[in-house]
Amino acid sequence: MSDSGLITGDDGLARPAWAASDPLLRDYYDTEWGMPVRTEQGMFERLSLEAFQSGLSWATILRKRPAFRAAFADFDPDAVAAFTDVDVERLMADAGIVRNRRKVLATLNNARATVAMRGSGNTEDRDLASFIWSFAPERTPEPESIGEIPTTSAESVALAKALKKRGFAFVGPTTMFALMEAVGIVDTHLVGSWRRGSSGVW
Repeated sequence: MSDSGLITGDDGLARPAWAASDPLLRDYYDTEWGMPVRTEQGMFERLSLEAFQSGLSWATILRKRPAFRAAFADFDPDAVAAFTDVDVERLMADAGIVRNRRKVLATLNNARATVAMRGSGNTEDRDLASFIWSFAPERTPEPESIGEIPTTSAESVALAKALKKRGFAFVGPTTMFALMEAVGIVDTHLVGSWRRGSSGVW
């Protein structure tokens, strides 16, 4: 491993240590992490999974992702917004997902907030994806080592505040920065990683 934290794989490509060994994480890093997500449903899924990840490893969430999609109607905001107390109990009995009642309730709450945002008539809101993308910074970080990767930004703080104002839960500044990394709003791929600059945004 280099001083930067990059590991060159057997394919000759440099990746951060977290994405270098586990095949699931490696595939996620190579094909999905940091690539632009611009659909409402796609953004709602990422927002939901980031909330469930709080306090857990991303690998845990990624392994449970198919079960999450099945349990939450493929993260269709309209469908999840219509979930009832019966669905909450169904979810709490589903061993395939993270059975945390606060996070389950937050997901239902956030689905309703997503639908409300869409129909608010406020030109600032539009849909969830457009709203979150509106907090993109003018510049992206250029970390050369793991230690240089930020965990929050002025934009993630502002986004968290704006989402909370619109009724969203589990949307703190650190979680929102992780979301911004995951969906391509910022590029925190290490300088030297084969994925650096691959999103087409930066």
